[in-house]
This record gives sequence, structure tokens and C-alpha cells, in this order.
Amino acid sequence: MLETFLNGLSTGDGMVLLIASFIGSAMTAAFGVGGGAFLIMVMAGIMPALALIPVHGVVQLGSNASRAVLARQHLDRPRFFWFCLGACAAALVSIWLIGAINTRWIPLLIAFFVLLITWMPMPSVGLGRHAPGLISGGVLTTLGSMLVGASGPLVSAWLNKDADNRWHYTALFSSVMTVQHLLKILVFGVAGFAFVAWLPLMLAMVVAGYFGTRLGLLLLGKWPESLFQKIYKCCLTLLALRLIFMHFMQ
Repeated sequence: MLETFLNGLSTGDGMVLLIASFIGSAMTAAFGVGGGAFLIMVMAGIMPALALIPVHGVVQLGSNASRAVLARQHLDRPRFFWFCLGACAAALVSIWLIGAINTRWIPLLIAFFVLLITWMPMPSVGLGRHAPGLISGGVLTTLGSMLVGASGPLVSAWLNKDADNRWHYTALFSSVMTVQHLLKILVFGVAGFAFVAWLPLMLAMVVAGYFGTRLGLLLLGKWPESLFQKIYKCCLTLLALRLIFMHFMQ
């Protein structure tokens, strides 16, 4: 019965995924970014490659949507609109794009991408301030999200995390990520992914993510971000190296 609920995964794997969803949501709510990358790295070591990005999209949709609702009064609606316009354009291209990828390479691609965004300085050059920059950001980061799932650090850099106060950033980031993950679900649904088989596990992870979000918002601005960044980078690096090792040992 439990294996049916987890779609064939072990009980231990299911618990790890629920805990990772809770921690990832708390991380993003408290520090503005990072939870999506952390979660997909944990998922990539447990779940089948074919299910990895669409299931991650559903779980992150729940996490970001709850955070967007809780911070909705701070949303910058014009910036939100222009970013979503670019994201919708990218979704149309992605229907063809995901069909051209060999799923065996997805975990390895994710591992290298996460190493890149973890150690490469993210520039903040004001691209997310005006309509052309927001549209281009919507296009590029949504395409990245379709391929590797964890586009949050790129979106964060594009939106200029430190440009406004934390609540304004949280509202805008969460809202555009909600739309991005929703588009991802639609694209993978059109491509034929069987979401129903993973529904119980996804719902449980969404609930865990909601409680993580509530905890993270309570911690917003109260924990030293420099300490978080050091621990976060070490954790992601170890998870990425583990994925690379697993890929070449197959």
C-alpha cells in the first residue's frame, strides 16, 4: 500500500523527500532563494530521471504559490506581468525542446548546472527593472527551468534580490516562480507525463513545503545570510558530486 502511495519508492526515500521539501521551502522563504536547487538535487539521487523535473515543478508550485499568497500585498504587478509574458513565450518553445532531450543525461545536467550557479557570481545589472529586461528574463530562465528544473538563482539575479526590501522581493520572486512552475506542468502534461501516478507523493511534499514556508517566513531577516551561504554551498556541492559519481558508476 505504501509503495503504491510512493509510486515504487521506499519508505525511507519518501521520508527523505518530505523532509527535503520542508527544508527547501523554509530555505527559500527565509533567505530568498536556494530551496528549489536543494530539493531537486535531493530528488535527483532518488527519483527516476523522467519524473524528476515535472514532479519538482508541482512541488515547487505549491511552495512558491503559498509564499506568493502570504506576501501578495507587496507584489510589484507591472514587473510581474512583463516577466510572465516572456515566460509564456518560452513555454511554447519548450514543448519541442523537452522532446529532444535524452532523460538519462538529466541528472548529470542538473549536477553541473547547480555547481555553476553555486560557485559562479550572479551578476546584478538592473535587467529586471524594465519591460525588455523582464521579458528576456522570463524567456531565458523559463527555458532553463524546463531543462534543469532549478532556475531560482537565475531568476533571483535577474530580479535584483537586494533592489527592494525583503518582502517586495519575496512577493515578486515567489509569484513569477509560481507562474514558471505552472507553465512547466502544462508543458510536461502536453508532452504526456503521467502526473496521476505521482499525485499522492506530490501532495504530501506540497503540504510539507507549506509548513516549511511558514517557518521560513518567521525566520525572514533573522538569520545571518553569510553563514547560510557557506553551509548551503557545501551541501549543494556534495550533492552535485554525488550525482556525478552515480552517473558514471552506472
